[in-house]
Amino acid sequence: MVDNYARLAKENLRRLYENLPENLENNLPAEKSGSVFTFPAFGRPCLITPDGISLDGAEPPGVIGILLSLYALHAVPDAPVIEPLRAFKEFPDSAPYVGAFASHTEQILVPAVERIRTRTDFVVEKLNGRPAPALVSGDFAFVVRPLPKIYLCYIFYEADEDFPPSVTCLYSTNANQFMPMDGLADVGEYTSKTILEVVAA
Repeated sequence: MVDNYARLAKENLRRLYENLPENLENNLPAEKSGSVFTFPAFGRPCLITPDGISLDGAEPPGVIGILLSLYALHAVPDAPVIEPLRAFKEFPDSAPYVGAFASHTEQILVPAVERIRTRTDFVVEKLNGRPAPALVSGDFAFVVRPLPKIYLCYIFYEADEDFPPSVTCLYSTNANQFMPMDGLADVGEYTSKTILEVVAA
C-alpha cells in the first residue's frame, strides 16, 4: 500500500510539472528556487520538486505525500477565508467521509484534552496558528494552519460531572477550494496526529 501511495504522489507531481502554473509560488503560497517550492506543512518545512516531496528533510509517509501533492496540484489564486467556520459535514460531497472524520480527527483527541489544554501555546506555535475567533465557544479553542491556505479551528470541552470531554474541529469557509474532499478529511486526521505528537513531546 505504501508503494501505491508513493506512486500516486509521483503521478500527481508528474501532472503538476507537465503544465506548471506560472504563479504556483503565489497560489500555494511558497518560496520558489528554480523548480523547487518550499512551504510549511503540518508544522514542518515541505519541499516539492520534480523528483519528489520531502517533509522536514525526509520523504513523507504514505498519505501525507499524496496530500501534499494534491495541495500543489489544486493550488488556485483565491485567498483563504477563515470565517464563518464550517463543520466538515457542511461541505458538498463530504457525506462518505463524515464518519471517518469524526473518528480520526475529533475523537482521537478526546483522551488528550487535558494535555492539550496545558500545551496549547506549543501546538499553536508549531502549526502556525492563532487564537480562535471571539464567537467560538468551548472551554478552550485555537486555530491552526496545517497547509498555507487551509485553517482548522479546534474546540475543546473538558470533562465535568455531567459530560465527558469532547472535541469539535471546524474548517475555514473555503478550505474545499484547495483540496479534494477526501484529502480534506485526511488533512484533519493528520493535523490531529500532529497535535498529539506535539503534546507528547
